[in-house]
Amino acid sequence: MQGGRKGRFKYMKAITKVPITADQGMAENGRGHGRPEGNENQFARDLRAAEVKFSAHAQKRMQLRGVELTDSDRDKLTATIDRMAAKGAKDALILLRETALVVSVKNRTVITAVDEASAKENIFTNIDSAAIL
Repeated sequence: MQGGRKGRFKYMKAITKVPITADQGMAENGRGHGRPEGNENQFARDLRAAEVKFSAHAQKRMQLRGVELTDSDRDKLTATIDRMAAKGAKDALILLRETALVVSVKNRTVITAVDEASAKENIFTNIDSAAIL
């Protein structure tokens, strides 16, 4: 071995150790960074994402027409939207008791609500799925 270890590395420059510091724009190392504020875990985020939302228009129509959903109704609606999403539905008409709900399955949002009296002889367009509960 000619010259030992130094002979093999004679063309490499010396490496100096530089202390690691976080500059502006760099993510900090450590626990909890990159997560939403608070102690929200993955289950809570999944649960929130699975909730069915009601658009402002749907809320207004429901209030105007006196449509109220029970907890049981909301559970049925959530389960139905889950099943529709699994089958690839995008926009759906869900008949729940005496109420017709137009739902964006992809966004898990009720777009509008129509009571039985208002739904008579009404035509719903741009719907690819329907469910009767």
